[in-house]
Amino acid sequence: MNKGLTIFNISLSSILLLLLLSSYLSTDKGEEQKIQREMANIGAMGTMVPQQIRSIGLKDHYEFAGERVPVESFDVRERLERELLVNSYWHSSTTLNIKMARRFFDIIEPILEEEGIPDDFKYLAMAESNLRNVTSPAGAKGIWQFLSNTGRGYGLEINSEVDERYHYEKATRAACQYIREYYEEFGSWTLAAAAYNMGGPRLKRFLKDQRADNYYDLNLFEETNRYVFRILAFKEILENREQYGFFIEEDEMYPVFEDVKYVRVDQAIPNLGDFAAEHGISYRMLKVYNPWLISGSLNNARNRTYEIKVPIQDNLDEGDFAE
Repeated sequence: MNKGLTIFNISLSSILLLLLLSSYLSTDKGEEQKIQREMANIGAMGTMVPQQIRSIGLKDHYEFAGERVPVESFDVRERLERELLVNSYWHSSTTLNIKMARRFFDIIEPILEEEGIPDDFKYLAMAESNLRNVTSPAGAKGIWQFLSNTGRGYGLEINSEVDERYHYEKATRAACQYIREYYEEFGSWTLAAAAYNMGGPRLKRFLKDQRADNYYDLNLFEETNRYVFRILAFKEILENREQYGFFIEEDEMYPVFEDVKYVRVDQAIPNLGDFAAEHGISYRMLKVYNPWLISGSLNNARNRTYEIKVPIQDNLDEGDFAE
């Protein structure tokens, strides 16, 4: 094993040396010195990983929800650059976010527009959960990361069988209401985003104690200190993804939840597996389309009416639906 690795390292070094020497013949003095440095590095390291690591040239203008980011401040520029570097070089996570975005932005964007919330807040959902139905250490759930008390306060049903924090449409409308209330309180979409992360009362106290009137002048906890910049980084990368090296074709994006019918249910469903079979889909697909059904049954003790999504495609490829 070690002998094979040694041979590979020697071969790689030899190839790189030949490439450098061939380019040496047609370079000027500056390039010659650069090549000599690279050759010295090869000699010192034995091998060299064939990649280029570059910093990110920041633009002169960024906005969140129509509000300008004060990038003339070196502190703001450095905080933004940090999140751009982290997320542009965290290839696996950002690639998955790009692929997942088409599915969930297809749901989120129309609701944001209907509710009068700026479109940029779709990137807040990405910052919260990477558009996945995750559970935080504090117990927040779903793509909008509602705690149970907060979710119930905004009309989401949460019990042992139903958790509407996982209901994409209802949770998005609840998030819109939450965001709107913070905007009305603070008069800034940027501060509303920060409040979504840390809570309105704490943000209000920080603004008062630090004599600040905007997010960028606040000294906050590490998570919220980075929060809006993480949202900005997602927006910048996803809207200019090829500039950041993400070449993902449209047919490689995860498919949207289209071609579905809604089955209205106002009675108990003793076994959701039977329900799925009756509608020609697998139990797995029932849960993928309706993650808010968190049990194997729906007793519906309060006789509520639910709408369950049922895909009507003839051939569902389960491999296309990453959670």
